[in-house]
Amino acid sequence: MVRQSADEGAEETELVSEFERDIALLLRAENRDPFRLLGPHIVEEAEEKRLVVRGFFPKASDVAVRLKGHPDPIPAGRISAEGLFEAVLPLFPELPISPSSYLWSVRQRGQPNAEFHDPYAFPPLLSDFDLYLMGEGTHYLKYEKMGAHPMTVDGVAGVQFGVWAPNAMRVSVVGDFNSWDGRTHPMRNRGPSGVWELFVPELSEGSLYKYEIRPMSADLPVLKSDPYAFRSELRPYTSSIVASLDHHIWNDQGWMDYRARNDWFTSPVSIYEVHLGSWKRVVEDGSRWLSYGELADQLIPYLKRLGYTHVELLPVMEHPFDASWGYQTLGYFAATSRFGSPDDFMTLVDRFHQAGIGVFLDWTPAHFPRDSHGLAEFDGTHLYEHADPRQGTHPDWGTLVFNYGRNEVQNFLISNALFWIDKYHIDGLRVDAVASMLYLDYSRREGEWVPNEFGGRENLAAIAFLKRLNEVVYARHSGVLMIAEESTSWPMVSRPTYLGGLGFSLKWNMGWMNDTLGYFSQEPVHRKYHHNRMTFSMLYAFTENFVLPFSHDEVVHGKSSLLNKMPGDLWQQFANLRLLYGYMFAHPGKKLMFMGGEFGQRAEWDSSTSLEWHLLAYASHQGLQSLTADLNAVYRNEPALHQVDFDWHGFEWLDCSDADASVLSFLRRAKDPGDFIAVVTNNTPVLRGNYRVGVPEMGFYREIMNTDAEKYGGGNVGNLGGVNAEAIPWGNYPYSINLRLPPLAAVFFKRERW
Repeated sequence: MVRQSADEGAEETELVSEFERDIALLLRAENRDPFRLLGPHIVEEAEEKRLVVRGFFPKASDVAVRLKGHPDPIPAGRISAEGLFEAVLPLFPELPISPSSYLWSVRQRGQPNAEFHDPYAFPPLLSDFDLYLMGEGTHYLKYEKMGAHPMTVDGVAGVQFGVWAPNAMRVSVVGDFNSWDGRTHPMRNRGPSGVWELFVPELSEGSLYKYEIRPMSADLPVLKSDPYAFRSELRPYTSSIVASLDHHIWNDQGWMDYRARNDWFTSPVSIYEVHLGSWKRVVEDGSRWLSYGELADQLIPYLKRLGYTHVELLPVMEHPFDASWGYQTLGYFAATSRFGSPDDFMTLVDRFHQAGIGVFLDWTPAHFPRDSHGLAEFDGTHLYEHADPRQGTHPDWGTLVFNYGRNEVQNFLISNALFWIDKYHIDGLRVDAVASMLYLDYSRREGEWVPNEFGGRENLAAIAFLKRLNEVVYARHSGVLMIAEESTSWPMVSRPTYLGGLGFSLKWNMGWMNDTLGYFSQEPVHRKYHHNRMTFSMLYAFTENFVLPFSHDEVVHGKSSLLNKMPGDLWQQFANLRLLYGYMFAHPGKKLMFMGGEFGQRAEWDSSTSLEWHLLAYASHQGLQSLTADLNAVYRNEPALHQVDFDWHGFEWLDCSDADASVLSFLRRAKDPGDFIAVVTNNTPVLRGNYRVGVPEMGFYREIMNTDAEKYGGGNVGNLGGVNAEAIPWGNYPYSINLRLPPLAAVFFKRERW
């Protein structure tokens, strides 16, 4: 506020009182516009102009200003007992004064002088166009503007802060650089946008900070972590950390080019799902986690040896509660500090790519936890979540639901999805709990939910958000996959939005997973009564682009491990599990297996301990691991097993009706219909000789996979490398092969072409 004499005393009194009112608001930490008071100002008094600089230093004993080009410091006088100082500077023709033209020199009692540039000399750095796009919800690179960004302004290095808090009376940046005092660095309010910003000079990477927010509706401020922070403290500490993501030099251009031009729908996609905190721990060092670097050294060669094409990481975004496995995300833009720095995580992704392995992340836009330092009631109001608990709370998880109808919230989530793909080169996001987003009555009883404007149960705002999310991601990043974990029969989840779909690339086939595990959990003698569970999936297999998941959700909370789901004695359990994996790799759809399943983890997964790697001392577990590697190799090398996953042309039943014998037989075909593989599964422990299956051509059918092979721990029953077709009609074909079916096994045959 300019202090200026007026002809009428009343006007002068009114203006001075407004200046004093600004001071009072500043001292109470309630001033919404600190730039009116602090920093450089032209003051007119008695028709004379003066240049004054004001700063608030509540712990200072002596304050001066060092002006560039002037040898002597200019003392600043105390104009309030609480620590507001003002210095009168020489008035130059070149006005206004530049941010780099002076320094504050501040002495605190018992400490040496500290010199620094004035935060309140710097102009706003967010443009009006930035603010317009944020309000519109289309600032898709919003993370480049909001949060904390080291930069140089007018030759001065510092950090630019930006936060959205439209219902706050005042917002300050607090941290280790200002003794967490919310009075000293109040931010600039950018009007109706609800955005607050401040450039803090001399601040650098590694500084701890939060936002102190004084809500309009409360007398006491709250401390909030930065929603856009790139790095956070390790729990139980909750401060954000200033970090730059521009240090890492990427060496994965070959992979990125391949990703962009590859057709992933017709390619092998075999995913290893990993919880980084429990894949392997350093037992001899207090059972600590592996670092990102150690994971790169150990996990990457392991997956390369087993032949997986992709790894999917349970959420690596910062989260306060270990047992949530990352699904209760708070730091949406921060790679968890549990395993290292953001640069360390970039290096891990980079090394995966250099090894030819893609990286998917689990992502949680469906809900967020209530922790007081997080998004909940961020500015004293229900900013990110719905105010109505029938819409804003998740009854199963005790978390809060995003308000997808708000432009800024949509923008926050879409920019977050793009952030991981852009800054960390992530190859796709598996979107968690999509079903809970689609239905307003999800897990709610009558009267506990609010219908949409048409009286229905569909969450129209969430549907619009998901469609827009997928459209924006695909428009900006070629070759990236968006994968939905959606457990209902919602139609066209993985169909383009222009056809009315949600626009995802792939969808987890939860129905296939439940039916298949339900069937395999039956004693083999009873399986003939459940035969339809194995055939039902083909009634809908091509309505979506499916992933076949045996995920972490199937081996926790009392569900037992995959191995322990299998009935029978130890031999039958392993044989059943080998058969299950053979069937999965032959069935249409991309593949996903949770860690430990590849070698037969015996115990149910526990996120607080390591996998049971000691089991690999036993031949049965080694055999299962070898089978997993060989199945991945056959799957990758045989186009018939991956080229036509989402269309009827890639699959044909040979015989789906032999329930009494519990045998299934089918063909998988490549784009070239002459390239096919015959698959037969014997789902009982009975060896079946002279079992005839129809085939489309004469020739020698080589046995390319037998899950009962001795090297996998099986009985080595098979067909001596292959069989010749005979001109004996069978089923729909004029030819057939006579097979010896090993017990509880899957066998694959491919016609040799000389």
